[in-house]
Order: sequence, then C-alpha cells, then structure tokens
Amino acid sequence: MTSDFTLDSRLSADTIPIGDLSLSSVLLLNDARFPWFVLVPRLPGLTEITDLSDAQAITLMEEIRVASAVMTTLSKPDKVNIGALGNIVPQLHVHVIGRFLSDPAWPGPVWGHGTKTPYPHHAATALIERAASLFAAA
Repeated sequence: MTSDFTLDSRLSADTIPIGDLSLSSVLLLNDARFPWFVLVPRLPGLTEITDLSDAQAITLMEEIRVASAVMTTLSKPDKVNIGALGNIVPQLHVHVIGRFLSDPAWPGPVWGHGTKTPYPHHAATALIERAASLFAAA
C-alpha cells in the first residue's frame, strides 16, 4: 500500500494486530466478550467504501468474506455481523463480529454495551496465532 497510511490512534489503542491481507490490515478488537476483527484498508484519507476504486472495493469485499469465514471457523458464532459505521472513527474500517445467542449484548448491537474486558495476554497471543494461521490458509 502507501507509506502515507497511518492507523487512527483510537483503532490502534483498542486493537491488537493480527496481520495484513492484500488491501487491509487485520486487527483484533481487545474485548474478550466478543470475537471481533477490524479490517482497515491501508490507504490514506479513506472514510467511505465509496472512496475505494472499483478494484479496491472488490478486494475489500473478498477480504470481508475471508474474515467472516475465519471468524466462523475460529469462534463458531451463531451469527457474524459486518459493519462499517465510522461515526466515532472516520477512517474507513470494517467490523467483523462473531455473535452468540448467549453473548451479553444479544440481540442488540455490541457498540457501547457494557465495559470492555481486555484479553489476558496468553489468550490474546493464542487467538492471534490461530487467526493468523487461518487467514494465511484462506
């Protein structure tokens, strides 16, 4: 991608890097209550999916599909939610969230629900290694 790309500081503070796909960085939201990936296209100045070229948009959609498949294999959720809101962090990013009938926010949205529970270091490390291997195999 370009050297002008900088990850928004709020995304950086709330996530743990997993790795890079061809267009997007893959991050793990550091909240053990919900399995949650964030895909961030590594291009500067993007706020909307419509800011992408046609080819970039196709690539992002394929990366969302891959992330959803990895989420399904990794966590076996009842539902995978996908969203690109940008109301708080305007930098283009896509959430891929594993949802369970038993999760604390079900059936409502996860945003703003309760207090984040950071992963213990060992759990985050194991989850990231497993996710990275699944992304590499996809």
